Amino acid sequence: MWALYGFARYADEFVDSLTDPDPDALMAWGARVEGCIGTGAGFDAPSRALIATMRRWDIDAATVRVFLNSMRMDIDVAHYPTYPDLERYMDGSAAAVGVQLLPILEPSDQQLTNFIRDIGEDLERGRVYLPMEDLDRFDVTTQELQRCRYRQAVTAPVRNLLQFQIFRARQVYARAEPGIDMLHPDVRPAIRCARTLYGEILDEVERADYRILHRKVAVSKRRRARVAATAVTRARAQWRRTRAVAA
Repeated sequence: MWALYGFARYADEFVDSLTDPDPDALMAWGARVEGCIGTGAGFDAPSRALIATMRRWDIDAATVRVFLNSMRMDIDVAHYPTYPDLERYMDGSAAAVGVQLLPILEPSDQQLTNFIRDIGEDLERGRVYLPMEDLDRFDVTTQELQRCRYRQAVTAPVRNLLQFQIFRARQVYARAEPGIDMLHPDVRPAIRCARTLYGEILDEVERADYRILHRKVAVSKRRRARVAATAVTRARAQWRRTRAVAA
């Protein structure tokens, strides 16, 4: 898992800098990664760790290509006209990573939640990760979002837009919930922990009355610790059950 995280983080660093994104370096590095997947020989620490992990867990090389394509979209695309367009981006930037993890976890909408929470930071980068068709539907412009950020306020149309995005994210969570029980018992507590905390980010957006364009809301440290402690307790109990069966 560390190898997959390191690879994704390394690629993300090429495009997520506010002051010095390096699209040419990303394109060159990504092409080298794709080339070395076939040979099985990496050329730097992230690619070597990635290839070793892919071989050990039989991870589909197509997921790497899809992920790199989304990273390239981060360079060229600032707005997404429709929700299906945004889904195609999320397929690479989030879903592909989830597919890579499935063999490790032994058989998410978290990213949409991030887009809602991080809307102000993304505006600062000149990006909007909400479908433009939704902005049009609620009579919201990117200029209005910028004004709300500057004034530390929220207008009725922006509030309606965010309410709709939260509704959509919760629908995805509800559809995904049964899938947690299909995962290996050892990993269910960690996934439920993430599911709970990401869902509560949406609660925090509502608690802030959607005034999130100038600041980033978060679940409190105390609450995160409590949820994590519950997950650890359940994980330990499952580990003991697994050992007892093995014995």
